[in-house]
Amino acid sequence: MSTDLTPMFAPEGVVVIGASRQSGKLGAAMARSLVTFPGARALVNARRPEPDEGVYASVAEAAAHTAGRLDLAVLCVPAAGCAQALAEAAAAGCRAALVCAGGFGEAGPEGDEYAQALLRIAQETGVRLLGPNTSGFFAPHLALTASFVPAAGQLPAGDIAVVAASGGVNHALSFDLVTAGNGISLGVGIGAGLDVTAADVLEHLAEDDRTTAVALHLETVPDGPRLVEAVRLVASVKPVVALVVGRSDVGDFARSHTGALATSWRTTRAALRQAGAVVVDDEREMVDALTALSRIRLRPDPDPGLAIVTAQAGPGLLLADRAGSDGIRTPELAEATQRTLSELLPPLTYQRNPVDTGRPAETFARVLDATAADPAVDLLAVYALTEPDSVDLASAAQDAGLGADSPAVVVVGGLPEDVAEQRARLHKAGIPALTGPASAANAVRALVTHARQRAVRAEAASPGTTASVPAGPLNEDAAKTFLAGLGIRTPDRVACDTRDDAHYALRLLGGPVAVKVLDAAILHKTEIGGVHLGVCTPDELDAALDAIGPERRYLVEAMAPAGVDLVLGARRDPVFGPVVLAGLGGTAAEVLADVAIRLAPLSEAEAAGMPDDLAARALLDGWRGGPVLDRAEFGRVVSALAAALAASPDTAEIEINPLRVTADGLIALDAVIVHTADRT
Repeated sequence: MSTDLTPMFAPEGVVVIGASRQSGKLGAAMARSLVTFPGARALVNARRPEPDEGVYASVAEAAAHTAGRLDLAVLCVPAAGCAQALAEAAAAGCRAALVCAGGFGEAGPEGDEYAQALLRIAQETGVRLLGPNTSGFFAPHLALTASFVPAAGQLPAGDIAVVAASGGVNHALSFDLVTAGNGISLGVGIGAGLDVTAADVLEHLAEDDRTTAVALHLETVPDGPRLVEAVRLVASVKPVVALVVGRSDVGDFARSHTGALATSWRTTRAALRQAGAVVVDDEREMVDALTALSRIRLRPDPDPGLAIVTAQAGPGLLLADRAGSDGIRTPELAEATQRTLSELLPPLTYQRNPVDTGRPAETFARVLDATAADPAVDLLAVYALTEPDSVDLASAAQDAGLGADSPAVVVVGGLPEDVAEQRARLHKAGIPALTGPASAANAVRALVTHARQRAVRAEAASPGTTASVPAGPLNEDAAKTFLAGLGIRTPDRVACDTRDDAHYALRLLGGPVAVKVLDAAILHKTEIGGVHLGVCTPDELDAALDAIGPERRYLVEAMAPAGVDLVLGARRDPVFGPVVLAGLGGTAAEVLADVAIRLAPLSEAEAAGMPDDLAARALLDGWRGGPVLDRAEFGRVVSALAAALAASPDTAEIEINPLRVTADGLIALDAVIVHTADRT
């Protein structure tokens, strides 16, 4: 099957199969939407052909009477007739098809049969198929509106593409983007994704010169690795902003304790971030992010500096507050910059950052220029109202040289008509204009996130080769021996076959020790009374061994120093494949799902950034005199564990719980390795 989607999204001609004169019918709505398309157009209605009116009985007849090749067939027939209609379209030379109808997989067994028949025809003929169950797509620069939503034909051409799981979301996002002063290069509703998926469209957009940024909306992911590679491909040349549905869905990760901390929503978001997408929480944030990223980008930087110039103190405080909560640095301006500003602004204004100008005067452009030029500033956020007899904000921003070479976002406040005029001029100059402090904060976060992600990718090196996990069931001692071979520190310990061996181990290690049952089949030893801590004397050891039970093997292990416990696991996600998860240990992490996730394998640099995702990350930075996590060591441990799983296709999961942060570094206190065969 061809990977070229040009016949779909830039066809020479379009034929509507199931065209109707009844205004309420899908075929009638689609025919109306396509009236503006300047290429070849044809209508087919097998029941009521009217050749004199351009409505033919078959696609073959329509193709014979139409000047130009009919590349795209728009199927507006019931589900039961779609496979036959597609076969006829393919026979007549169509190379792509849009199926809008429902009644396929979502309708039960009969619908599944229709879907399989439709897919079989597509595969046999090589026709690329979009849908079913979608409202279609639109390409405004071609005046091509293959959508039954009439207003889609009025969307202006621009440089932002929308790829949405839902046709309705495709339209809603596109309308919102246009309301924010943007234009659309391509808007696609994937629908059921029977053939063409989001990954296919992303690969198409990677080479589309008209598109400078991409909005990606996801509900489900049929092929995780393929999606990740497509996002990575696009993100290497233009920004991708992603919105994932499913925050409240909890994935079923069965027996893995660490797996239970992750939902499919979190895994999908983490995978997209790792691939280079800027992941947002809602559609408003997506629009703001795209408004900025389609026009400007920051250079790769792990910690960009933000300066705020505001003509009104209150909105400036809102911007500064959000920047702080988003972890964005707002550095104090250099003394030289402050001296320059003091010559341009009234003496009572705040000038260290944020810069409060008071009512803008004729020096406003020079204030913007001086602030943006400060060595610590990578991005400027500007707020001002459109006031009578005040400075012209758009002119001042242009005079200051703001734009691609001096990145800035500008908030214009005022009456809608005044704001629209200023925004249009700013956008024409390549300066993103937003309509409020919250929108500007969204844009700032997206720009900074994009810069940070590019910095990580630039620094990341491929993980080195690693040993694969040994075959067969592995008890805790064997699992820790393997971890030690990866350079992960473990406590001194002795595996014991008898009680006498256990007493020898106590004398060898000295107290206190941990005494555990040693059995690869027991994954949760504490739940069966198989773990006893702080054992110091022979009598205490005998009591622990009695509690564990006779005819058991034991592990006697030196107690580790106090610290902060992490849970670290690597497992095989059913959609994305090998992933690694890290969180704070204890029940709070499980209840709050406070976990960082990455695809495996990953570099040490990528892994070292995982703690930044945790809400409780302050506990790892010496909270109340506690130990400080060595991020470089953590990166090495996580990268090694992830590489081991990726190199071991027969291993289902590797879990270290807890991985303790101590004053002397990380130490794995418990380890479980589960092979795929162990779960069958």
